[in-house]
Amino acid sequence: MKLNNRLQTDWPFPAARLPFFYGWVIAVVSTLGFLFSVPGQTMGMAVFADPFIEHFGLTRTELSTAYLFGTVGSALILPRAGRWYDRYGARTMLVAACLLLGVTLLFISGVDVLAAVLASAMGVPLFWFSFPLILIGYFGVRFAGQGVLTSASRNVLLVWFERRRGLVSGVRGVFVSLGFSIAPLVLAVLIDSFGWRGALWLMALVVGVGFALVALVTVRDHPSVAGLAADGEAVLEGEAHTAAQPQCDRTAAEAKRDPVFWLYAGALSMHALFGTAVTFHIVAIFAEAGRSREDAFAYFLPQAVVSLSVNLVASAIADHTRLKPFLLLMLLMFLTGTYGLIHLDTELGYWLLVVGFGAGGGLWGVLSNLAFIRQYGVLHLGEISGFNTAITVFASAIGPVAFSLANDVFATFQAAALGCGVGLLALLGAAIVLAQPYDQPPPRRGN
Repeated sequence: MKLNNRLQTDWPFPAARLPFFYGWVIAVVSTLGFLFSVPGQTMGMAVFADPFIEHFGLTRTELSTAYLFGTVGSALILPRAGRWYDRYGARTMLVAACLLLGVTLLFISGVDVLAAVLASAMGVPLFWFSFPLILIGYFGVRFAGQGVLTSASRNVLLVWFERRRGLVSGVRGVFVSLGFSIAPLVLAVLIDSFGWRGALWLMALVVGVGFALVALVTVRDHPSVAGLAADGEAVLEGEAHTAAQPQCDRTAAEAKRDPVFWLYAGALSMHALFGTAVTFHIVAIFAEAGRSREDAFAYFLPQAVVSLSVNLVASAIADHTRLKPFLLLMLLMFLTGTYGLIHLDTELGYWLLVVGFGAGGGLWGVLSNLAFIRQYGVLHLGEISGFNTAITVFASAIGPVAFSLANDVFATFQAAALGCGVGLLALLGAAIVLAQPYDQPPPRRGN
Protein backbone atom coordinates (compact mmCIF):
# COMPACT_ATOMS: atom_id res chain seq x y z
CA MET A 1 0.00 0.00 0.00
CA LYS A 2 2.91 2.34 0.75
CA LEU A 3 4.33 1.73 -2.72
CA ASN A 4 0.96 2.41 -4.30
CA ASN A 5 0.57 5.64 -2.30
CA ARG A 6 3.96 6.76 -3.60
CA LEU A 7 2.97 5.93 -7.18
CA GLN A 8 -0.08 8.17 -6.80
CA THR A 9 2.04 11.20 -5.88
CA ASP A 10 4.57 13.43 -7.65
CA TRP A 11 7.40 10.93 -6.96
CA PRO A 12 10.26 10.70 -7.96
CA PHE A 13 10.74 14.33 -9.05
CA PRO A 14 8.52 17.47 -9.05
CA ALA A 15 6.89 17.62 -12.46
CA ALA A 16 5.97 21.30 -12.06
CA ARG A 17 9.62 22.33 -12.07
CA LEU A 18 10.13 21.45 -15.71
CA PRO A 19 10.35 24.50 -18.00
CA PHE A 20 7.31 23.31 -19.97
CA PHE A 21 3.88 21.89 -19.18
CA TYR A 22 4.23 18.32 -17.92
CA GLY A 23 1.15 17.26 -19.85
CA TRP A 24 3.35 17.02 -22.94
CA VAL A 25 5.47 14.39 -21.19
CA ILE A 26 2.29 12.50 -20.40
CA ALA A 27 1.30 12.82 -24.08
CA VAL A 28 4.57 11.18 -25.15
CA VAL A 29 4.25 8.39 -22.61
CA SER A 30 0.60 7.86 -23.56
CA THR A 31 1.61 7.50 -27.20
CA LEU A 32 4.35 5.02 -26.30
CA GLY A 33 1.83 3.07 -24.23
CA PHE A 34 -0.35 2.60 -27.29
CA LEU A 35 2.62 1.62 -29.45
CA PHE A 36 3.97 -0.87 -26.93
CA SER A 37 0.55 -2.50 -26.70
CA VAL A 38 1.16 -3.91 -30.22
CA PRO A 39 2.05 -7.40 -28.89
CA GLY A 40 -1.46 -7.55 -27.42
CA GLN A 41 -3.17 -6.09 -30.48
CA THR A 42 -4.46 -8.19 -33.33
CA MET A 43 -1.92 -6.87 -35.82
CA GLY A 44 0.80 -7.97 -33.41
CA MET A 45 -0.45 -11.51 -32.96
CA ALA A 46 -1.63 -11.91 -36.57
CA VAL A 47 1.93 -11.82 -37.89
CA PHE A 48 2.71 -14.85 -35.70
CA ALA A 49 -0.35 -16.84 -36.85
CA ASP A 50 1.42 -18.95 -39.47
CA PRO A 51 4.43 -19.85 -37.25
CA PHE A 52 2.02 -20.72 -34.43
CA ILE A 53 -0.03 -22.97 -36.73
CA GLU A 54 3.14 -24.71 -37.90
CA HIS A 55 4.78 -25.23 -34.51
CA PHE A 56 1.75 -25.71 -32.25
CA GLY A 57 0.05 -28.34 -34.45
CA LEU A 58 -3.15 -26.31 -34.81
CA THR A 59 -5.39 -25.50 -37.75
CA ARG A 60 -6.25 -21.89 -38.57
CA THR A 61 -9.76 -22.34 -37.14
CA GLU A 62 -8.39 -23.93 -33.96
CA LEU A 63 -5.95 -21.07 -33.49
CA SER A 64 -8.74 -18.55 -34.13
CA THR A 65 -10.90 -20.34 -31.56
CA ALA A 66 -8.14 -20.15 -28.96
CA TYR A 67 -7.84 -16.45 -29.77
CA LEU A 68 -11.60 -16.14 -29.28
CA PHE A 69 -11.68 -17.83 -25.87
CA GLY A 70 -8.57 -16.04 -24.66
CA THR A 71 -9.93 -12.68 -25.71
CA VAL A 72 -13.39 -13.32 -24.28
CA GLY A 73 -11.81 -14.37 -20.99
CA SER A 74 -9.87 -11.13 -20.85
CA ALA A 75 -13.00 -9.14 -21.66
CA LEU A 76 -14.82 -10.63 -18.68
CA ILE A 77 -12.40 -9.10 -16.16
CA LEU A 78 -11.66 -5.80 -17.92
CA PRO A 79 -14.53 -3.99 -16.09
CA ARG A 80 -12.81 -4.93 -12.82
CA ALA A 81 -9.54 -3.59 -14.24
CA GLY A 82 -11.38 -0.32 -14.90
CA ARG A 83 -12.32 -0.12 -11.23
CA TRP A 84 -8.69 -0.83 -10.33
CA TYR A 85 -7.72 2.11 -12.53
CA ASP A 86 -10.11 4.43 -10.66
CA ARG A 87 -8.72 3.17 -7.33
CA TYR A 88 -4.98 2.75 -7.94
CA GLY A 89 -4.32 5.22 -10.76
CA ALA A 90 -2.73 5.20 -14.17
CA ARG A 91 0.90 4.72 -13.13
CA THR A 92 0.24 1.56 -11.13
CA MET A 93 -1.89 0.06 -13.89
CA LEU A 94 0.58 0.93 -16.66
CA VAL A 95 3.52 -0.67 -14.85
CA ALA A 96 1.48 -3.76 -13.95
CA ALA A 97 0.22 -4.15 -17.53
CA CYS A 98 3.75 -3.92 -18.96
CA LEU A 99 5.08 -6.54 -16.55
CA LEU A 100 2.21 -8.93 -17.27
CA LEU A 101 2.53 -8.44 -21.02
CA GLY A 102 6.25 -9.16 -20.93
CA VAL A 103 5.82 -12.33 -18.86
CA THR A 104 3.04 -13.57 -21.13
CA LEU A 105 5.13 -13.08 -24.27
CA LEU A 106 7.86 -15.21 -22.70
CA PHE A 107 5.24 -17.83 -21.87
CA ILE A 108 3.96 -17.93 -25.47
CA SER A 109 7.51 -18.36 -26.77
CA GLY A 110 7.69 -21.70 -24.94
CA VAL A 111 4.23 -23.05 -25.72
CA ASP A 112 5.46 -25.50 -28.37
CA VAL A 113 8.22 -26.88 -26.14
CA LEU A 114 5.99 -27.22 -23.08
CA ALA A 115 3.15 -28.76 -25.09
CA ALA A 116 5.50 -31.26 -26.74
CA VAL A 117 6.94 -32.37 -23.37
CA LEU A 118 3.51 -32.78 -21.79
CA ALA A 119 2.00 -34.52 -24.82
CA SER A 120 4.93 -36.94 -25.00
CA ALA A 121 4.73 -37.71 -21.29
CA MET A 122 0.97 -38.29 -21.44
CA GLY A 123 0.99 -40.07 -24.81
CA VAL A 124 -1.67 -37.80 -26.31
CA PRO A 125 -1.82 -35.60 -29.45
CA LEU A 126 0.01 -32.27 -29.29
CA PHE A 127 -3.32 -30.40 -29.66
CA TRP A 128 -4.42 -31.44 -26.17
CA PHE A 129 -1.83 -29.16 -24.63
CA SER A 130 -0.93 -26.62 -27.32
CA PHE A 131 -4.55 -25.40 -27.58
CA PRO A 132 -5.10 -24.59 -23.86
CA LEU A 133 -1.58 -23.19 -23.51
CA ILE A 134 -1.89 -20.72 -26.41
CA LEU A 135 -5.38 -19.87 -25.13
CA ILE A 136 -3.78 -18.83 -21.83
CA GLY A 137 -1.18 -16.86 -23.74
CA TYR A 138 -3.79 -15.06 -25.80
CA PHE A 139 -5.72 -14.28 -22.61
CA GLY A 140 -2.64 -12.66 -21.10
CA VAL A 141 -1.60 -10.52 -24.06
CA ARG A 142 -5.15 -9.40 -24.80
CA PHE A 143 -5.89 -8.46 -21.18
CA ALA A 144 -2.57 -6.74 -20.55
CA GLY A 145 -1.98 -5.25 -24.01
CA GLN A 146 -5.20 -4.43 -25.82
CA GLY A 147 -7.09 -4.09 -22.54
CA VAL A 148 -5.28 -2.50 -19.61
CA LEU A 149 -2.25 -0.94 -21.33
CA THR A 150 -4.37 0.68 -24.05
CA SER A 151 -7.11 1.93 -21.71
CA ALA A 152 -4.70 3.31 -19.12
CA SER A 153 -2.63 5.05 -21.81
CA ARG A 154 -5.78 6.65 -23.23
CA ASN A 155 -7.30 7.73 -19.91
CA VAL A 156 -4.18 9.24 -18.35
CA LEU A 157 -3.85 11.77 -21.16
CA LEU A 158 -7.51 12.82 -21.07
CA VAL A 159 -7.26 14.33 -17.57
CA TRP A 160 -4.18 16.40 -18.43
CA PHE A 161 -5.99 18.30 -21.18
CA GLU A 162 -9.52 19.65 -21.44
CA ARG A 163 -9.89 22.48 -23.96
CA ARG A 164 -7.22 20.93 -26.19
CA ARG A 165 -8.16 17.35 -25.44
CA GLY A 166 -9.28 16.51 -28.96
CA LEU A 167 -6.28 18.08 -30.68
CA VAL A 168 -3.73 16.45 -28.38
CA SER A 169 -5.45 13.07 -28.71
CA GLY A 170 -5.42 13.54 -32.47
CA VAL A 171 -1.68 14.26 -32.53
CA ARG A 172 -1.15 11.11 -30.50
CA GLY A 173 -3.36 9.29 -32.97
CA VAL A 174 -1.09 10.29 -35.85
CA PHE A 175 1.89 8.54 -34.28
CA VAL A 176 -0.17 5.58 -33.09
CA SER A 177 -1.73 5.05 -36.53
CA LEU A 178 1.64 5.24 -38.21
CA GLY A 179 3.15 2.89 -35.65
CA PHE A 180 0.32 0.39 -35.95
CA SER A 181 0.53 0.50 -39.74
CA ILE A 182 4.21 -0.38 -39.88
CA ALA A 183 4.09 -2.81 -36.92
CA PRO A 184 3.23 -5.87 -39.07
CA LEU A 185 6.13 -5.08 -41.39
CA VAL A 186 8.53 -4.55 -38.47
CA LEU A 187 7.42 -7.75 -36.76
CA ALA A 188 7.74 -9.68 -40.02
CA VAL A 189 11.33 -8.43 -40.32
CA LEU A 190 12.03 -9.43 -36.70
CA ILE A 191 10.65 -12.91 -37.35
CA ASP A 192 12.75 -13.27 -40.50
CA SER A 193 15.85 -12.03 -38.63
CA PHE A 194 15.52 -13.70 -35.21
CA GLY A 195 12.82 -16.31 -35.70
CA TRP A 196 9.36 -16.14 -34.18
CA ARG A 197 10.65 -17.10 -30.73
CA GLY A 198 13.41 -14.50 -30.75
CA ALA A 199 10.94 -11.82 -31.86
CA LEU A 200 8.73 -12.63 -28.85
CA TRP A 201 11.73 -12.43 -26.51
CA LEU A 202 12.72 -9.04 -27.89
CA MET A 203 9.19 -7.65 -27.47
CA ALA A 204 9.05 -8.99 -23.90
CA LEU A 205 12.29 -7.19 -23.06
CA VAL A 206 11.27 -3.88 -24.61
CA VAL A 207 7.78 -3.78 -23.09
CA GLY A 208 8.16 -5.74 -19.87
CA VAL A 209 11.36 -4.03 -18.76
CA GLY A 210 11.97 -0.91 -20.85
CA PHE A 211 8.56 0.72 -20.98
CA ALA A 212 7.65 -0.45 -17.46
CA LEU A 213 10.57 1.60 -16.14
CA VAL A 214 9.61 4.61 -18.28
CA ALA A 215 6.03 4.53 -16.94
CA LEU A 216 7.23 4.07 -13.36
CA VAL A 217 9.39 7.20 -13.46
CA THR A 218 7.39 9.59 -15.65
CA VAL A 219 3.65 9.03 -15.22
CA ARG A 220 1.58 11.23 -12.90
CA ASP A 221 -2.06 10.21 -12.42
CA HIS A 222 -3.50 13.74 -12.49
CA PRO A 223 -2.23 17.33 -12.85
CA SER A 224 -3.36 18.12 -9.30
CA VAL A 225 -0.80 15.74 -7.72
CA ALA A 226 1.93 17.95 -9.20
CA GLY A 227 0.19 21.23 -8.32
CA LEU A 228 -0.79 21.80 -11.94
CA ALA A 229 -4.04 22.31 -13.86
CA ALA A 230 -5.27 20.84 -17.14
CA ASP A 231 -3.92 22.44 -20.34
CA GLY A 232 -1.09 24.08 -18.38
CA GLU A 233 -3.29 26.97 -17.27
CA ALA A 234 -2.66 28.92 -14.09
CA VAL A 235 -3.93 27.28 -10.92
CA LEU A 236 -6.32 29.57 -9.11
CA GLU A 237 -7.14 29.06 -5.46
CA GLY A 238 -9.96 26.55 -5.10
CA GLU A 239 -9.96 25.75 -8.82
CA ALA A 240 -7.05 23.35 -9.18
CA HIS A 241 -9.32 20.35 -9.35
CA THR A 242 -12.51 21.72 -10.80
CA ALA A 243 -10.80 23.36 -13.76
CA ALA A 244 -10.03 19.96 -15.17
CA GLN A 245 -13.47 18.55 -14.55
CA PRO A 246 -16.15 18.16 -17.23
CA GLN A 247 -19.59 19.57 -16.77
CA CYS A 248 -20.96 16.36 -15.26
CA ASP A 249 -19.82 13.16 -13.58
CA ARG A 250 -22.12 10.18 -14.01
CA THR A 251 -21.68 6.73 -12.51
CA ALA A 252 -21.09 3.53 -14.42
CA ALA A 253 -24.59 2.36 -13.48
CA GLU A 254 -26.08 5.52 -15.00
CA ALA A 255 -24.01 5.04 -18.15
CA LYS A 256 -25.24 1.46 -18.54
CA ARG A 257 -28.86 2.69 -18.41
CA ASP A 258 -28.18 5.26 -21.12
CA PRO A 259 -28.96 4.12 -24.69
CA VAL A 260 -26.32 6.57 -25.96
CA PHE A 261 -23.65 4.54 -24.17
CA TRP A 262 -24.77 1.39 -25.96
CA LEU A 263 -24.88 3.19 -29.29
CA TYR A 264 -21.26 4.29 -28.99
CA ALA A 265 -20.19 0.98 -27.49
CA GLY A 266 -21.86 -0.87 -30.36
CA ALA A 267 -20.33 1.35 -33.04
CA LEU A 268 -16.84 1.17 -31.53
CA SER A 269 -17.17 -2.58 -31.06
CA MET A 270 -18.27 -3.15 -34.64
CA HIS A 271 -15.00 -1.63 -35.78
CA ALA A 272 -13.16 -3.93 -33.36
CA LEU A 273 -15.00 -6.99 -34.65
CA PHE A 274 -14.67 -6.19 -38.34
CA GLY A 275 -11.21 -4.65 -38.24
CA THR A 276 -9.76 -7.40 -36.05
CA ALA A 277 -11.12 -10.11 -38.31
CA VAL A 278 -9.70 -8.49 -41.44
CA THR A 279 -6.34 -7.90 -39.78
CA PHE A 280 -6.12 -11.41 -38.33
CA HIS A 281 -6.90 -13.04 -41.70
CA ILE A 282 -5.35 -10.34 -43.87
CA VAL A 283 -3.06 -12.68 -45.81
CA ALA A 284 -5.83 -15.23 -46.48
CA ILE A 285 -8.36 -12.52 -47.43
CA PHE A 286 -5.96 -10.95 -49.92
CA ALA A 287 -5.05 -14.39 -51.29
CA GLU A 288 -8.75 -15.07 -51.92
CA ALA A 289 -8.82 -11.87 -53.97
CA GLY A 290 -5.75 -12.98 -55.92
CA ARG A 291 -3.33 -10.69 -54.08
CA SER A 292 0.04 -11.56 -52.51
CA ARG A 293 1.29 -11.66 -48.90
CA GLU A 294 3.35 -8.54 -49.64
CA ASP A 295 0.23 -6.73 -50.87
CA ALA A 296 -1.58 -7.74 -47.68
CA PHE A 297 1.03 -6.25 -45.35
CA ALA A 298 1.56 -3.21 -47.57
CA TYR A 299 -2.17 -2.41 -47.33
CA PHE A 300 -1.69 -1.10 -43.79
CA LEU A 301 0.46 1.84 -44.87
CA PRO A 302 -1.95 3.74 -47.19
CA GLN A 303 -4.78 2.94 -44.80
CA ALA A 304 -2.77 4.51 -41.99
CA VAL A 305 -2.09 7.65 -44.04
CA VAL A 306 -5.83 8.12 -44.55
CA SER A 307 -6.57 7.26 -40.92
CA LEU A 308 -4.08 9.61 -39.34
CA SER A 309 -5.02 12.48 -41.66
CA VAL A 310 -8.71 12.13 -40.83
CA ASN A 311 -7.98 11.60 -37.14
CA LEU A 312 -5.87 14.73 -36.81
CA VAL A 313 -8.32 17.01 -38.62
CA ALA A 314 -11.40 15.55 -36.91
CA SER A 315 -9.78 15.68 -33.45
CA ALA A 316 -9.06 19.40 -33.79
CA ILE A 317 -12.62 20.07 -34.97
CA ALA A 318 -14.12 17.94 -32.18
CA ASP A 319 -12.86 20.42 -29.55
CA HIS A 320 -15.39 22.91 -30.94
CA THR A 321 -18.39 20.83 -31.97
CA ARG A 322 -20.60 17.87 -31.14
CA LEU A 323 -19.59 14.25 -31.74
CA LYS A 324 -22.75 12.93 -33.43
CA PRO A 325 -21.69 13.96 -36.97
CA PHE A 326 -18.43 12.08 -36.50
CA LEU A 327 -20.35 8.97 -35.43
CA LEU A 328 -22.56 9.09 -38.53
CA LEU A 329 -19.61 9.64 -40.83
CA MET A 330 -17.62 6.84 -39.22
CA LEU A 331 -20.39 4.32 -39.85
CA LEU A 332 -20.74 5.48 -43.46
CA MET A 333 -17.01 5.06 -44.00
CA PHE A 334 -17.04 1.54 -42.59
CA LEU A 335 -19.88 0.69 -44.97
CA THR A 336 -17.73 2.01 -47.81
CA GLY A 337 -14.88 -0.21 -46.62
CA THR A 338 -17.23 -3.18 -46.47
CA TYR A 339 -18.12 -2.71 -50.13
CA GLY A 340 -14.44 -2.45 -50.96
CA LEU A 341 -13.63 -5.66 -49.09
CA ILE A 342 -16.28 -7.58 -50.98
CA HIS A 343 -14.80 -6.32 -54.27
CA LEU A 344 -11.16 -6.57 -53.23
CA ASP A 345 -10.27 -8.34 -56.48
CA THR A 346 -10.70 -5.02 -58.29
CA GLU A 347 -8.55 -1.92 -58.02
CA LEU A 348 -11.59 0.19 -57.06
CA GLY A 349 -12.47 -2.26 -54.30
CA TYR A 350 -8.95 -2.10 -52.89
CA TRP A 351 -8.97 1.69 -52.66
CA LEU A 352 -12.51 1.78 -51.24
CA LEU A 353 -11.27 -0.60 -48.55
CA VAL A 354 -8.26 1.63 -47.88
CA VAL A 355 -10.27 4.86 -47.76
CA GLY A 356 -13.31 3.43 -45.98
CA PHE A 357 -11.48 1.59 -43.21
CA GLY A 358 -8.80 4.29 -43.04
CA ALA A 359 -11.22 7.20 -42.59
CA GLY A 360 -13.49 5.13 -40.36
CA GLY A 361 -10.54 4.16 -38.20
CA GLY A 362 -9.46 7.79 -37.90
CA LEU A 363 -12.93 8.80 -36.74
CA TRP A 364 -13.02 5.79 -34.43
CA GLY A 365 -9.93 7.20 -32.74
CA VAL A 366 -11.70 10.49 -32.10
CA LEU A 367 -14.81 8.87 -30.65
CA SER A 368 -12.98 6.29 -28.55
CA ASN A 369 -11.00 9.12 -26.93
CA LEU A 370 -13.77 11.66 -26.38
CA ALA A 371 -17.19 9.99 -26.30
CA PHE A 372 -17.25 8.69 -22.73
CA ILE A 373 -15.36 11.44 -20.91
CA ARG A 374 -17.57 14.04 -22.60
CA GLN A 375 -20.81 12.19 -21.86
CA TYR A 376 -20.01 10.93 -18.34
CA GLY A 377 -17.05 12.89 -16.86
CA VAL A 378 -13.79 11.72 -15.25
CA LEU A 379 -14.78 10.50 -11.79
CA HIS A 380 -15.81 7.02 -12.98
CA LEU A 381 -14.01 7.11 -16.32
CA GLY A 382 -11.92 4.02 -15.58
CA GLU A 383 -14.93 1.83 -14.85
CA ILE A 384 -17.04 3.20 -17.71
CA SER A 385 -14.28 3.02 -20.28
CA GLY A 386 -13.24 -0.36 -18.88
CA PHE A 387 -16.73 -1.72 -19.45
CA ASN A 388 -16.68 -0.36 -22.99
CA THR A 389 -13.23 -1.87 -23.52
CA ALA A 390 -14.57 -5.22 -22.35
CA ILE A 391 -17.33 -5.03 -24.96
CA THR A 392 -14.83 -3.97 -27.61
CA VAL A 393 -12.41 -6.75 -26.73
CA PHE A 394 -15.24 -9.28 -26.73
CA ALA A 395 -16.23 -8.11 -30.20
CA SER A 396 -12.64 -8.34 -31.39
CA ALA A 397 -12.60 -11.94 -30.17
CA ILE A 398 -15.67 -12.86 -32.18
CA GLY A 399 -14.37 -11.37 -35.42
CA PRO A 400 -11.52 -13.72 -36.36
CA VAL A 401 -13.38 -16.93 -35.56
CA ALA A 402 -16.58 -15.69 -37.26
CA PHE A 403 -14.67 -14.94 -40.46
CA SER A 404 -12.82 -18.26 -40.22
CA LEU A 405 -16.06 -20.23 -39.77
CA ALA A 406 -17.70 -18.30 -42.61
CA ASN A 407 -14.81 -19.23 -44.83
CA ASP A 408 -15.07 -22.88 -43.76
CA VAL A 409 -18.81 -23.02 -44.48
CA PHE A 410 -19.11 -20.80 -47.57
CA ALA A 411 -15.53 -21.11 -48.89
CA THR A 412 -15.29 -17.29 -48.87
CA PHE A 413 -14.84 -14.48 -46.36
CA GLN A 414 -17.47 -12.36 -48.11
CA ALA A 415 -20.41 -13.87 -46.18
CA ALA A 416 -19.00 -12.55 -42.90
CA ALA A 417 -18.34 -9.15 -44.50
CA LEU A 418 -21.97 -8.95 -45.60
CA GLY A 419 -23.11 -9.73 -42.05
CA CYS A 420 -20.97 -6.89 -40.73
CA GLY A 421 -22.51 -4.59 -43.34
CA VAL A 422 -26.00 -5.37 -42.02
CA GLY A 423 -24.87 -4.56 -38.47
CA LEU A 424 -23.37 -1.26 -39.61
CA LEU A 425 -26.62 -0.28 -41.32
CA ALA A 426 -28.59 -0.98 -38.12
CA LEU A 427 -26.18 1.15 -36.07
CA LEU A 428 -26.38 3.96 -38.61
CA GLY A 429 -30.17 4.02 -38.32
CA ALA A 430 -30.00 4.14 -34.52
CA ALA A 431 -27.39 6.92 -34.62
CA ILE A 432 -29.62 9.04 -36.84
CA VAL A 433 -32.69 8.90 -34.60
CA LEU A 434 -31.16 8.80 -31.09
CA ALA A 435 -30.70 12.15 -29.32
CA GLN A 436 -27.47 12.86 -27.41
CA PRO A 437 -28.26 15.59 -24.84
CA TYR A 438 -24.83 15.46 -23.14
CA ASP A 439 -22.92 15.73 -26.42
CA GLN A 440 -21.40 19.19 -25.96
CA PRO A 441 -17.86 20.51 -26.61
CA PRO A 442 -15.80 21.66 -23.60
CA PRO A 443 -16.41 25.25 -22.42
CA ARG A 444 -14.05 27.97 -23.62
CA ARG A 445 -12.05 30.10 -21.20
CA GLY A 446 -14.11 33.09 -20.18
CA ASN A 447 -17.50 31.50 -20.97
